[in-house]
Order: sequence, then C-alpha cells, then structure tokens
Amino acid sequence: MTLAIDGLSKTYANGVRALSGVTLTIAPGMFGLLGPNGAGKSTLMRTIATLQTPDSGSIRFRDIDVLKHPQQLREVLGYLPQEFGLYPNMPAESILDHFATLKGVTHAGERREMVAALLQQVNLYDVRKKTVGGYSGGMKQRLGIAIALAGSPKLLIVDEPTAGLDPTERNRFLNLLADIGDDVVVILSTHIVDDVRELCSQMAIINKGQVVLQGAPTRILDEVRGRIWRRTVPRSQADEFRARHQVISARLAAGASVLHVYSEEDPGDGFEQVAPDLEDVYFHRLAAAADAITPVAV
Repeated sequence: MTLAIDGLSKTYANGVRALSGVTLTIAPGMFGLLGPNGAGKSTLMRTIATLQTPDSGSIRFRDIDVLKHPQQLREVLGYLPQEFGLYPNMPAESILDHFATLKGVTHAGERREMVAALLQQVNLYDVRKKTVGGYSGGMKQRLGIAIALAGSPKLLIVDEPTAGLDPTERNRFLNLLADIGDDVVVILSTHIVDDVRELCSQMAIINKGQVVLQGAPTRILDEVRGRIWRRTVPRSQADEFRARHQVISARLAAGASVLHVYSEEDPGDGFEQVAPDLEDVYFHRLAAAADAITPVAV
C-alpha cells in the first residue's frame, strides 16, 4: 500500500521551478506534509493526483505506475484540493450523489446508502437537503471530504483543509480525518504545524521545491532536544537580540516578544532552555534550508 515518489521535478513554462528532485516514501496512515505557502506542496499534491505531469521522476502506488496509468490511480484516489467549487443552489445530498456516480457507484440503492453514511460521518446528515450556498466554510470542507471519501479510496489527499476555519470547525475536521482507517494512505498538506502534530505519525517538511526533512515527529523532535532556548523581551529590543542570536521564531505574548533561539550550547543573554515542539523544528529547518538551497518557490 506504500506510495513511493522518486526524483520528482517540475518547472513551469514561466521558468518557476516548483519541484526539485522530491523523493518520499509514504506508508498507510496519516502523513503530514508541512511547508510555507509557495513551498511547492500544492504542485506536489496535484502531480500525485494526476492533474499535471512532472518533467521527470516517478510515482508508484501499490502496483500502479501512476504516470503511465493515471486512470488506475484515479479509481482508488480521493482528493480534496485547497480550493474547490460546489453548486451553491444544490443540496448536499444531491451533490454527493452526483460525485458518487462519477466514482463508479452506479447502483442506486448502494449509492443511496453510501451517501447517507458519508453525510452521517461528516455530521451533515441533518442539513443534507439544505443548499450548500448557505453552508459555513467548515461545513463545505466537511462536504468536500465526504466527496473525497466516496468510493472508499485507498489514497486520500487533502490540501490545506483547515485554512480559514474557526477553532471549532478545525477540531471537527481533524477528528474526521483521524477516524479514517489505518489501511488508507492519507496525505495532509498544510502550513499549520498543529495539524501535523495532532494527527500524523510520519511527516516531511518541504521548502522551495525540496524535501528538507522526513521522519516520525517524535524522532524529529529528538534532533533538536537540548538546543532550543527561550527569552521574553520587550518588543523594542527584539531586533537587538536577533542581531546577536539565531532566532528561529518570535511571537507576541502580553505585548512582549517571546524569542526562541537554536543553539548547541547556552547562548547566555538570559535565555533558558526549553523542551522543543514541532514548531521549533519547522522554523529551524526552514531557516537552515534558506541558507543552503536556491529559491524555487511556486
């Protein structure tokens, strides 16, 4: 059931190099693909989903050569893109029935049962006859995942699914993803570190079209353990500390700046050592990658 991506590269006609030798091995379960906006995540997701072809490289899912036989992959694929359109004047029930038909569920009785089950799963059954133009953003996202799950896919791709959702809808959506079976390869592409920390047993960080880190979050955290330091300073002094230290992140708290620094040893200056979290790894790796590779953003 493994998805194997090897040496995938893509340069657009305008000269933008979106992917550069991307190689990933993704086993069944939840896999988080982290990266900033413009890192190449959506290009990679569209390529895996057979919506565009790369310049070089290969993709295999189970025994399917995806680039040679894209239709075979589509038969077992569920895909929720970052942006997707729905018919605003149609009820959710009818929209989902339509997509189930497109997924090959042609028997009316079977399709009716599937639609009802999926709407129950995404907690939209009670509003199934309401037109989706009146749905909230979170409700539309949940309908999108129901569409992606129609036909029982073995590979599910969700691209930035929680962007723009309020905290309640975000939690509902993440709980929904967590309930998907362990025998399905689920790729969660996002720039929100918390989404990956809460859901994924494996992850990778992509930046400027290249994979800069891959592994289990627990192992990745061990790489920086003992090397993350924190100090809270007045906002007016933050730039002075940035000039003296390798600051990997800064956030506001009660009007002050909370600085996190990466250092092999005590950096002094009043910093205290703290246990790292995934966000520290993320910002540290992005900073290191920025110094090491040529920009190839999308």
